[in-house]
Amino acid sequence: MYKVAIVGRPNIGKSTLFNRLTRTRKALVGSEPGITRDRLLEEAEWDGKRFQLIDTGGIVPDDRDTIPEKVLEQAEIAISEADLILLVMDARAGLTPLDQEVFSLIQSSGREFLLVLNKVDTPRVEDETYEFYRLGVDQYYPISAEHNLGIDDLIDEIVSRIPESGERVEEEEIRIAVIGRPNVGKSSLVNRILGEERLIVSEIAGTTRDAVDSVFRYQGQRFRLIDTAGIRRKGRTRMKAEKLSVVMARRSIKQADVVFLVLDAVEGATRLDAVIGGYAHDAGKSIIIVVNKWDLIEKDTHTAARVESEFRRRMKFLDYAPLVFVSALSGQRVFKLLEEARRAFEGSRIRIPTAELNQFLQDEVGPAMIQRDSPRKFPLKYAVQVAVGPPTIVLFLRGSTKLHFSTVRFLINQLRERYGFPATPIRILQRPSSKWKGKPKVAT
Repeated sequence: MYKVAIVGRPNIGKSTLFNRLTRTRKALVGSEPGITRDRLLEEAEWDGKRFQLIDTGGIVPDDRDTIPEKVLEQAEIAISEADLILLVMDARAGLTPLDQEVFSLIQSSGREFLLVLNKVDTPRVEDETYEFYRLGVDQYYPISAEHNLGIDDLIDEIVSRIPESGERVEEEEIRIAVIGRPNVGKSSLVNRILGEERLIVSEIAGTTRDAVDSVFRYQGQRFRLIDTAGIRRKGRTRMKAEKLSVVMARRSIKQADVVFLVLDAVEGATRLDAVIGGYAHDAGKSIIIVVNKWDLIEKDTHTAARVESEFRRRMKFLDYAPLVFVSALSGQRVFKLLEEARRAFEGSRIRIPTAELNQFLQDEVGPAMIQRDSPRKFPLKYAVQVAVGPPTIVLFLRGSTKLHFSTVRFLINQLRERYGFPATPIRILQRPSSKWKGKPKVAT
């Protein structure tokens, strides 16, 4: 696929342009410099032509601090992979020495590029853009990404350079959100699965800010990995960028099919881990608990069972979620996660025909419930599965009394035993036969 990279110094509106061209709000945007750090990738389509747009962090060539240096490395990778570069500069600020350094970097790469002057939203600013001809370019593109000015001309130029391709075939993909608190190894895990340094990894908490997508294939299946920012406790997120990162992480959970909840094997399960797991559970997502840094644990014959018991105790509500011990550093069992994700995705799409579901409840579950709870008649008229992802079943009951939560739990366990639903929550909606106001009660 044709690749277009957006590059430039910090805080000039690259992410705003990325969002404008992709017609999304995927990239974080704010007044704080250096919000974007990793490479963000998103497919865009204009006039029937598709291309991959790459957003990069602000380039500061001579800054050797850890984060700016890694941002530069990621930007250089994007430049080397791109078919076309959008070199963005701030028209309001004029041509700065840092702009000239970045321009020299792009020139030396030998890649085709378009000079894009952002924040041109008044005639006065447009009149002052002529100084950029000092760079020796024949043409530049004045735009305002925020106000959608000049974008059409820029898009026309991009699209004109994309070669014609055949008809696009839609392909099913499994979307996986990688979530957890800061510094549990989410980005390291994604890099290990992808086999490249796709994301910046450092010991500095909060390194990842955007929700970063990576598309790849494994055993014939297309996956989309979404690395998210570490979710902190409420009150611990001070900067606007951090707060936006948490919002984006929770949005990524809602958009995912499967969630990898990454925990730290050394630190053990914490209350915050349970809270984050609750976000995914409440969203009805298939969940796989990933215990990372397993290589740092001293082991005996009972270590795995002991650690799993502790994690399960902390997160009883995720009893349906498989637990996998991995090491992002060594690669131990990381690809087992993809096999589990495929099983979870398929499990969340299981649909039980209505006749079969009612026969199962009548012949097997009903008698067991009567014997277990009381000699009275099982108060179920009929049931129907109304949704998948997560599987959702509506119970139509006799009378006005809802089933006790323990009875619902028993029913869910029987459904799992019969139909599987691996790694996936099952939602039960109850509708008593009497008049009922409001939404049906949900049990998962």
